[in-house]
Amino acid sequence: MKRKKMIGLSLFFWGSGQFLIAKQRLKGFIFFCMQLLLVGLELFSGYWIEYAQGLVPDFSIRLHGGFFTKGIWGIITLGEKLGGKYGDHSTMLLIKGVIAVIVLILFILVYLWNIKDASETGLQIEQTGTCMSSKEYFKQFYNKRFAYIVLAPIGIAFVFVVIMPIVFSVLTAFLNYNRDHLPPGKLLDWVGLANFKKLFTIPIWSHTFMKVFVWTVIWTLLGTLSTYFFGMFQAMILNHPLVRFKAVFRTILILPFAIPQMISLLVFRNLLNGQFGPINQILLKIGFISENIPFLTDPTIAKVTVLIVNLWMGFPMFMIMMLGVLANLDQSLYEAASIDGAGKTQCFKTITLPLIFQATSPNLIMSTAANFNAFGAIYFLTQGGPNNPDMQFAGSTDILISWIYKLTLDQQMYDIAAVMSVLLFFIVGAVSLWNFRRTVSFKEL
Repeated sequence: MKRKKMIGLSLFFWGSGQFLIAKQRLKGFIFFCMQLLLVGLELFSGYWIEYAQGLVPDFSIRLHGGFFTKGIWGIITLGEKLGGKYGDHSTMLLIKGVIAVIVLILFILVYLWNIKDASETGLQIEQTGTCMSSKEYFKQFYNKRFAYIVLAPIGIAFVFVVIMPIVFSVLTAFLNYNRDHLPPGKLLDWVGLANFKKLFTIPIWSHTFMKVFVWTVIWTLLGTLSTYFFGMFQAMILNHPLVRFKAVFRTILILPFAIPQMISLLVFRNLLNGQFGPINQILLKIGFISENIPFLTDPTIAKVTVLIVNLWMGFPMFMIMMLGVLANLDQSLYEAASIDGAGKTQCFKTITLPLIFQATSPNLIMSTAANFNAFGAIYFLTQGGPNNPDMQFAGSTDILISWIYKLTLDQQMYDIAAVMSVLLFFIVGAVSLWNFRRTVSFKEL
């Protein structure tokens, strides 16, 4: 009976079961304060009190609702009145609505915690005839949940800084948010799956998406594997006992990684200029070529160029990582293999390569995900060019993320860009999760 009474009281007045029956005054008071905060946020951010006093005869949630009711109304309607001093701004209503829903979910979690705690405390009283005091409860809670207490502020910040923009982007994919419907000049509307259908059924969009997607996959695989294996190759050379001045060579080879990527890309963009670039000028003077090489203006050559530049910037990271792995390999494995008659090639295939891959596979997967979204490596070097008239707002070297950037900043097609972002999120997330679960490092966690 104690348990049912405590649950019944705490259902309507948070913490009242703990406060009145279990005599846990402080804990019950804290839960009740959370309920007061929830109600206060809604009441004092709107005109509910004035409405109850009869001071607002024409009450409407749009003008007089509180933080939560107006937020939910904003998500559902996206505004009703256009223009004027008191006109609605669909984007702001959506953002405020998302914030209101997130805050409301946090309060609901506290409410469920309150009910669960009332149930557990009531059950403890029925079984033992007593329960711990508020002081004992918080001491035990602190000892058991210390890590969560420390991480709580970061978790809340993560929700509003990371989760909220993701939710907003996902919702944008279901709106007609484009250059023809820009708030506050026009109100937005929910269009369901129309944007997804548009991307896959309208020929110009579907053709562009497939070409950009295929090149993104090729770029990701070649860009990642080339840097990985070239870094391994350099690490094997530097780790060889006959190589002298290793520190000097390591310092020289790490420089491409030490220089900020954007600066390197802008420098390469000037060096590889098709008309005035120093590389073309030098090659012409020594007679190696008879005409300028279109490093950045020919579709095929431009793709090769971005891969080579990416190789130059990316291999040092893997090289340094693998040098550390090679330095810590157990030499007795090689001694045992040589006694069994294994050659250097066999040792590399059966000992060195598996151990290096086991140690670096998480970084390889993260590098793959990073290259899939490597906006800077493409945009700062080629800006997605050269232009391709057969593609919708995309160039020959554009990957999905740079195409999204162009759709957003240049064309103001936020709805299609949001659809692309959602697809990108699921593609990268699914592939990364699948790869992580297959690695030995993940299984050992």
